[in-house]
Amino acid sequence: MLIDISPVIDAAINVWPGDTPFVQTVNLDMNAGANLTLSDIRTTVHVGAHADAPSHYVADGADIAARALDFYIGRCVVMHVDVARGERITPEHIAGRSVGARRVLFRTGTFPDPRRWNDDFASLSPSLVESLRERGVILIGIDTPSVDPFDSKALEAHQAFARNDMAILEGLVLDAVPEGEYELIAPPLRMRGADASPVRAVLRTL
Repeated sequence: MLIDISPVIDAAINVWPGDTPFVQTVNLDMNAGANLTLSDIRTTVHVGAHADAPSHYVADGADIAARALDFYIGRCVVMHVDVARGERITPEHIAGRSVGARRVLFRTGTFPDPRRWNDDFASLSPSLVESLRERGVILIGIDTPSVDPFDSKALEAHQAFARNDMAILEGLVLDAVPEGEYELIAPPLRMRGADASPVRAVLRTL
């Protein structure tokens, strides 16, 4: 069974305040008499469920086209964490829990509606990123717009990903996904020079 863990992308979806919102322009329309329908879009590459590239948070970092697909396809574990809004997830939040896969997705429930922005979503602590890397993890995903707090300028969690050459997925929808192991399928688009890419993130039951 496939489980879609991506939000619907349309004009109502929120993007990071100040970033480019999603706009679709229909240039040809069969309903208006054209022989086909043709449209274009303008939006941030960080719209909806998306993969950050190192170039988003490291000077001269790799673009999203250069990222290995192995990061984004393979066995993962979905973890529910009891974390307060505005709090960082730490190793203590998952103490004693098994990590049986190289990819971990966190359901926090702190960004419940992609169409209603809230600044106080949960994020990741650098120590959690480091701890999971020591356990063999290569990708971490989260159901919030960022792995760092809204007001962070130092981007400490992003920098921990950079130090360990790990991959990031943000903006996932995990509300209805039970804890457990799945196959993750979430490859980014091969966009040269891009600092991120939207993904159609999907879980396959094992």
